[in-house]
Amino acid sequence: MNIGLTGGIATGKSTVSQMLVERGAILIDADVIAREVMEPGHPVLLEVRKRFGAGIIQEDGTLNRKKLGEIVFSNPKERKVLNEITHPAIRSEIKMRMANYEAAQPGCLIVVDIPLLYESGLESMFEQVMVVYVPREMQLKRLMQRDGLTLEQAEARVGAQLDIERKKERADILVDNSLGLDKTELQIEDFWRNKGL
Repeated sequence: MNIGLTGGIATGKSTVSQMLVERGAILIDADVIAREVMEPGHPVLLEVRKRFGAGIIQEDGTLNRKKLGEIVFSNPKERKVLNEITHPAIRSEIKMRMANYEAAQPGCLIVVDIPLLYESGLESMFEQVMVVYVPREMQLKRLMQRDGLTLEQAEARVGAQLDIERKKERADILVDNSLGLDKTELQIEDFWRNKGL
């Protein structure tokens, strides 16, 4: 069985994915794959450099995420271009890993953490979609605390994603992560039991 795990930035997807892993799920993290395709020498990074210029590359050949973030979070057209370069490679790697895990461990739960699952139209890749939810105000507050952002910067990042209330409406499985860790843990335990895992 597989599920797509999503939510908004700073809603607690990592916390929830860890709770699922602790119960025996296999995790595929799209953010980890996204970082891997931006490693020095990877064809995707070379393409990104070609499009956005050498200024986004640091002296050691690694990506300057902050510089690239400043470009794409302030300009939706540039963000779309970046996604068109990176998303096909990330999707392809996710599909390959899912197939490999399914073949190696039939019957296991594969959780694929994809922050932009709905935005990328990837629902059809999964049997069900789990959304980790907190209200927008809490999302902004957590993001500002976690990343040291101003309210304006946090709003730009939250605004770059589908509104969390819309994701909540589309969820097959909803995890409300605004009630404290104990309550989140109970929801995950309930999901695990009811899935017969």
